[in-house]
Amino acid sequence: MEQAGAYGELERVPTGIAGLDDILGGGLFRGGVYIVQGTPGAGKTIFGNQACYTHAGASPALSSSGASPALSSSGASPALSPSGAPPEHRALYVTLLAESHARMLGHIAPLGFFRAGLIPDRITYLSAFRTLQDEGLAGLLTLLRREMAAREASLLVLDGLVAAEETAASTLEFKTFIHELQTQAAATGATALLLTSASAGADLVAAEHTMVDGLIVLSSRLTGWRAERELEVRKFRGSGFLRGRHAFRITDDGIRVFPRIEARLRLPSRRDHVEGAALTTGSPALDAMLGGGLPHASTTLVGGPAGIGKTTLGLQFLGADQGAPGLLCGFYESEAALRAKARALDLPVADLIEAGRVGVLWQPATEGLIDEICTDLLGTIRNRGVRRVFIDGLDAMCRIAGDQDRIVRIFAALTAEMRALGVTAMYTRETDLRGTFLDAPSGAPSLRQASSVAENVVLMRSCVLRSGVHRLIAVAKARDARIDPRLRVFDIRPGGLAIDDRPERAEAILADRDAAGRGGE
Repeated sequence: MEQAGAYGELERVPTGIAGLDDILGGGLFRGGVYIVQGTPGAGKTIFGNQACYTHAGASPALSSSGASPALSSSGASPALSPSGAPPEHRALYVTLLAESHARMLGHIAPLGFFRAGLIPDRITYLSAFRTLQDEGLAGLLTLLRREMAAREASLLVLDGLVAAEETAASTLEFKTFIHELQTQAAATGATALLLTSASAGADLVAAEHTMVDGLIVLSSRLTGWRAERELEVRKFRGSGFLRGRHAFRITDDGIRVFPRIEARLRLPSRRDHVEGAALTTGSPALDAMLGGGLPHASTTLVGGPAGIGKTTLGLQFLGADQGAPGLLCGFYESEAALRAKARALDLPVADLIEAGRVGVLWQPATEGLIDEICTDLLGTIRNRGVRRVFIDGLDAMCRIAGDQDRIVRIFAALTAEMRALGVTAMYTRETDLRGTFLDAPSGAPSLRQASSVAENVVLMRSCVLRSGVHRLIAVAKARDARIDPRLRVFDIRPGGLAIDDRPERAEAILADRDAAGRGGE
């Protein structure tokens, strides 16, 4: 954890929930009181438990015992380990509802963060249901003070705040209870998470929200037939945070939050350096059309109809530099299918995939979270030191994003970060048969705008002449380069795209097509 500095800045307490600490700017604050609110099934109990196990798991000399956890009630307090642990690494989980601890632990035991050896010395479960019923809020507050002191708890999770609110004789009594909890947290330096329920669509503004240090809302919403989980930080005292909704999943390892990529990368993580030698596409003819190759750390959009050869060009690009780590992010064809295609065309990238020099991220276009895809993509780039990236399917990314207006901001943030990381990227987009995606009436406006973010644009199209179908390719623009925009004929052969060096054959095909069209008038 961060230490308080000379000027008394607040000390951070990481939640351990992947992505959430990034949203909060580093975690919760020591001595703070936070409400975690959500509809039934939103993930509040997992949230609270994951925070406890991460907090306690940060302690040194962890117990490796795999014995069954000992459960506590308000009448039994297991003794602390003689060796003890630093007070800042103990957690107390108090429930106010009738659900048994054994049942709750049975639900969280399969999750990756769960460690039975932390119970009871470092994590204590306590039921205060009977105390709340018999003694009200005053008795509950006395119990919390006693147990937090006895166990030297530095993290308190109170699960079922709604029960405490329903027990209160008045709004004033409930606000007084929240105030006393804040006083206790501030005096002991313990951080408190108060978990409470809210019905779907209910007004989330309540009196207690104005008193606590933060409010985190978990929810689930339907997008068409698909349900998506969302997290929103409504309030967070002490620092800035990433506002708005952020997607999250409950995975085998617990909750994983994906900060909105355009908010997280409002500015790139470092200054970009676009100077550098041009990169080959793997095709000398296309390099010449681009004015010498792809500019260093640039983004290239390859547009064309289905089956024209976009994926082949991308595979050719990835295999053109066998010394630089590469990455393929695909949405339509699996890794096995891509390797088979590369083998059939005798492309060098097949061996690079086998050797692990080119990684493959495959995300089926059926379902997914756009922020998860971008997070995993950038994480892989950083971890592997990737220098060439091929994203096969901007259309799929757009569909997965759901909110079509976001795709432009997402793509702008993604490309700016890749440029800052020194990555040269290529991605594909479907067009009509004529390949005029920049102004195709069938193209979504958001996609046309996303195309303008690309620094280089390569167009592919089909041309039907009598019984033949010809493939044509052209360069529409390239960053800081003198391009040759004239069309060329190309074929797909072993080794990839075989592009004509000169435009004469393309010009002849187009002239014949126009003549044939006039003859039919």
